[in-house]
Amino acid sequence: MGNMLKDRVAIITGAGSGLGRAHAIAMADQGARVVVNDIGTSFDGKGTSRNPADLVAAMINKSGGTAVANYDTVATESGAKKIIRSAVDSFGRLDILVNNAGIVLGNVVYEIPADDWDAMIKTHLYGTFYCTRDAAVIMKEQGYGRIINTSSHNGMGQASLATYAAAKEGITGFSRSVARDMGKYGVTCNVIRPIAAWRGARVKIREFEALQPEDVSVLVVYLASEMAEHINGCVFEVYNGHIGIFEEPPPVKQVLWRDGHWTPEELARIIPETLTRGKSREDFPNVLPFELNTEPPKK
Repeated sequence: MGNMLKDRVAIITGAGSGLGRAHAIAMADQGARVVVNDIGTSFDGKGTSRNPADLVAAMINKSGGTAVANYDTVATESGAKKIIRSAVDSFGRLDILVNNAGIVLGNVVYEIPADDWDAMIKTHLYGTFYCTRDAAVIMKEQGYGRIINTSSHNGMGQASLATYAAAKEGITGFSRSVARDMGKYGVTCNVIRPIAAWRGARVKIREFEALQPEDVSVLVVYLASEMAEHINGCVFEVYNGHIGIFEEPPPVKQVLWRDGHWTPEELARIIPETLTRGKSREDFPNVLPFELNTEPPKK
């Protein structure tokens, strides 16, 4: 157990499994009080169940953390309001929002049903917008907040994932604008492009077995902490010990590698000295002084 997020209140949407589950557990381990949001749907948006959110919240509480479950959907304005309100009703404030909820519906562009397009945009893009907008009101009044939104490398274009790409790159642009709106109020908004094993891909892409969600969560914990107050409007890629930062929009500037796993405390020391050196939450340079490095450091 750490204390990087001690007494902070966090909402993680889609926290019943995969990345969201890992984020919720990692934040609770660092002292945050957590709202575990999940409607319990399948990866393609079918069905609902309270069990996933209940199980994660129970696991956190049994381990000595503090968590409550929430079952509202991010895809409607009223559902998002209930999610945000649950943090205030349960814990009196809201410091951290991780927009993670999502579904995956793939098809080649000439065979995409309009209903699939609507479902993807509503869950990913509208869901991120609804939750961020309502959280921003609270965070602005507090003079403090951390918003972490989830995009994807597939947002840059992938066969049979046009709906997913549209939603995810929409989140990236939206987040950069939010960062500019909110930085002066002590609120940061950043984006992660994670690569990790997930319930839909695990069976199909066996080589992803080594890409565990927990490797992504350490960066999320750091970005959610007070120590990341200078980082705003940034887009990170993260997977399996690899962390990189994107320019607006060209490629990764610098990559951090290590054998094994990072801890959020290590990232709090290393990232300000490397990837985000000289940045503040209101600083948006066109070029950062980092060269692309795709090789692990020599021992």
